[in-house]
Amino acid sequence: MKINNICPDYPEYLKIIQTIANAPKRLWYIGSIPHRRLPTVAIIGTRRPTAYGQMVAHKLAYQLAKQGVVIVSGLALGVDAIAHRAALEAGGTTIAIMPGGLTHISPRSNYNLAVDIIKNGGMLLSDYAPEDPIYKQNFIARNRIVSGISDGLLVIEATAKSGTMHTASFALEQGRAVMAVPGNITSAASEGCNNLIKRGALAVTDVNDIFAEIGLATARQTSLPLGNSPQEQSLLQLLFAGESDGDVLQQKSKLPSAAFSQTLTMLELSGKIRALGANQWSLK
Repeated sequence: MKINNICPDYPEYLKIIQTIANAPKRLWYIGSIPHRRLPTVAIIGTRRPTAYGQMVAHKLAYQLAKQGVVIVSGLALGVDAIAHRAALEAGGTTIAIMPGGLTHISPRSNYNLAVDIIKNGGMLLSDYAPEDPIYKQNFIARNRIVSGISDGLLVIEATAKSGTMHTASFALEQGRAVMAVPGNITSAASEGCNNLIKRGALAVTDVNDIFAEIGLATARQTSLPLGNSPQEQSLLQLLFAGESDGDVLQQKSKLPSAAFSQTLTMLELSGKIRALGANQWSLK
């Protein structure tokens, strides 16, 4: 894959990065730079999201990308990878900011995801020369680019002292919109998000919260997909209403176990729902 380099004040899309402290003089990238400035939201969070975090990360990234918003993240395990993948599933554009030279894809386990990002019109971006190694301190320094290239930063599940908080600090210094998804007050995975909200970050419960915060018109209302049977429609309506737990879905749908399992399988095969693991489900 060809590694290109560019001065960030040249393409219209990247000019925003010149407004940040310690702005890079040169950037290296693989893939395609958007021809013009497009609405861009960075989505970050824990490497070990709960089922709730997985569902919310996928849902919001997918809905944003579907509306033409570029999704930026760091290709890390967990929320980052989910956001990138959801953007691709929506047919949108996503950008991965790397913590070292682009000859080193990190983590290696997300190499195929990196390739998919490039193949689908996105890019890998770094302010490190191609052969530069990845050092521990690079990850924090990289985060100023994650927020700096974006119009707003959305945090989905983060512990109180995670690296995600460094990115939020960069975003505040850069004058970017800082948003967070509220979570369970007993969950360590949501402590960072809840603290950000207490300090003034926008609490996001709907994709339209994000659109309003970055100054765009609200998203088009997502329609409820149609099932091929009354049983399928019942489950789709429950998922649309916000239910995600398999046991709760079966209880509220009043379907026998065999019929419930068969209906879930058919909905998943038809691409209308997706499994999140741990018996959690969401609309695709």
